Amino acid sequence: MGRYRFIIEYDGKPYAGWQRQPDQPSVQGAIEAALGRLGEPDPIVQGAGRTDAGVHALAQVAHSDLTRPWTGFRLAEALNAHLRKAGDPVAIIDCEPCDDEFHARFSATQRAYLYRIIDHRAPLAVDAGRAWNVKTPLDVDAMNKAAARLVGEHDFTTFRSTECQARSPVKTLGTLVATRVQRHGRSEVEITTTARSYLHNQVRSLAGCLRLVGCGKWSPDDAAASLAAMDRTACAPVAPAHGLYLTSVTY
Repeated sequence: MGRYRFIIEYDGKPYAGWQRQPDQPSVQGAIEAALGRLGEPDPIVQGAGRTDAGVHALAQVAHSDLTRPWTGFRLAEALNAHLRKAGDPVAIIDCEPCDDEFHARFSATQRAYLYRIIDHRAPLAVDAGRAWNVKTPLDVDAMNKAAARLVGEHDFTTFRSTECQARSPVKTLGTLVATRVQRHGRSEVEITTTARSYLHNQVRSLAGCLRLVGCGKWSPDDAAASLAAMDRTACAPVAPAHGLYLTSVTY
């Protein structure tokens, strides 16, 4: 038996999330099914992050212990063929054998996420289901002033789903930055963040908070007061899942 490490890209729209779900499609379940079709008995794939329903990934990391010997190239090609045949929007973009001590989730030291907002009145065409269409132009400077108040170690109860199973609401947010970028004549606001780990719905809650600041409905002081309240009811409306991407995992 050997352990293999995968880097995975997926469109989260058809799935109930990364984690295997009873009677619901999941990314983990799709990859495990593909491994099963390769002759692996009861395969288990461990992911670095349990992305929520509808959340995308550009570089999710996972590992699995397999009974057959593979080269990374052959295994990735075989899995991608079965995923395509099943109609799953999941791709293994890299694969290699790894040390048995490597664990995709517990060995990770940092996870990075991107939240995409396109702030124009016209509806989205190409990016429908892949970015949040906010009709009001956003003030990125104000968003960054608010973000600076949220970085660091805090009790993030306000930004934590009521269904979160983490033992503690205290997390350390390494970075939280809003950047305006221009692509093909269209303006987009990208919110990027890094941390060792996150609470359930934390990034989407933070993005929702920064959106209110960018629209002028909240001030940076309001964002800080929301954090200090340590009360889920003080949170801004949570940003939709389809704008969120897991972009990298560091080990």
